[in-house]
Amino acid sequence: MFKKFDEKESVSNVQQLKSSVQKGIRNKIVELHPHIENYIDGILPKKEPLRILKCHDHIEILINSGGELLFFRQRDGPWMPTLRLLHQYPFLLPMLQVDKGAIRFVLSGANIMCPGLTSPGARMTTVPEKTPVAIMAEGKQHALAVGLTKMSTDDISRINKGIGVENCHYLIDGLWNMKPVK
Repeated sequence: MFKKFDEKESVSNVQQLKSSVQKGIRNKIVELHPHIENYIDGILPKKEPLRILKCHDHIEILINSGGELLFFRQRDGPWMPTLRLLHQYPFLLPMLQVDKGAIRFVLSGANIMCPGLTSPGARMTTVPEKTPVAIMAEGKQHALAVGLTKMSTDDISRINKGIGVENCHYLIDGLWNMKPVK
């Protein structure tokens, strides 16, 4: 999603959000990521104005008044935390772990294949299809990508073929390299 993302060319407009829209987004994020409820006031304070970056390819990026990139989504998809936010709050998303052999492919923007999630160095948390997940790597402490499951983890184990997780945002992609927006 952010492989060829460039902040100067990809961002088409920045929009200040009305408080009613902010409240709706906060509620959607809490509903989708229940573990965030105790921390939501620190991440998205009620009184702090939020802005949305509208980008090409129907991508929206939610930013706070300090310009920090917090959440993103494509079209009407689920709000997913950026990797920087995920590194601060690692429990926001269910974790799937790839083996060491998959790391370089994930960091080049490749989708995560089922065999990379079912090999001896990999681990999976049980999640349904179309769930935002943190992609961890064997032997690493922090998430290296944020993805969206293409099938349930039960199906990934059973079928063990094809794309298991769509790689939406990974370390050193366009979103990771984007500076805070003032």
